[in-house]
Parts: sequence; C-alpha cells; structure tokens
Amino acid sequence: MAKTVITTDQAPAAIGPYSQGIKVGNLIFTSGQIPLDPATGQIVDGGVAEQAARVMENLKAVLAAAGAGLEHVVKTTVYIKDMKDFGVVNEVYGRYFTEEPPARSCVEVARLPKDVLLEIEAIAVVPENR
Repeated sequence: MAKTVITTDQAPAAIGPYSQGIKVGNLIFTSGQIPLDPATGQIVDGGVAEQAARVMENLKAVLAAAGAGLEHVVKTTVYIKDMKDFGVVNEVYGRYFTEEPPARSCVEVARLPKDVLLEIEAIAVVPENR
C-alpha cells in the first residue's frame, strides 16, 4: 500500500523533519497542528479560543489537501497546556464537530512547540477512491 505525503500552503509548513499529513489507503494521519497562521508563520494573536480556532482551520486545510474533511475524522488527540482551558477549547472544538464527533483524548502537557496553548492531531477515514 502506497504512502502519500500530504502538503498544503493553506496550513503551516512543517517546522521540523515531519509531514503535515500522511495518507495510506483510506486513512489520513495529520501531524499535530498548532496555532500558526499559514500566511505569516506566526502564532495567532489572542488567547486559547483564538488559538483553538486557528488549529481547527489548519486541521481542515491538511484534511482538504488529502481529499477529506472534518466529517471524515474518527479520532483526535488534543494536547493543552492548562486543563483550566478545557471548557473554552471544548466550545471551539464543538463548533467544528457538530454532528457525530470523533473519538477524542485530551491531555495536559508541560510544554508545546513555540509555547502555544494547544495542539491537535487527527486520524480520518475516507472512501479509497478519493
């Protein structure tokens, strides 16, 4: 089964030796997305709500480049710097996954790249002809 590297300029470029996403068969694995504006490469202004929205937009862009959408996501992992922000992150996340949300894990971590407040990665399943 062939492995396809997913790349798009609609999401931040990789800041290390990894791909934005990988597609194998009908599975798509995204790398963790952080709240970088793909146009500027800078962390978005604002707090955790603004950062969460940018992360979700970045995830959407990587999935779109692979021929998928948020409706194809079956699992996410959310890494947050402070569990006190969970309610705000959950509210923003819920705006993107309105029906049949994916399975999810959420963990508090000591530190994230560029000292952002959260990072989210996803696994999606799409029809193989996409």
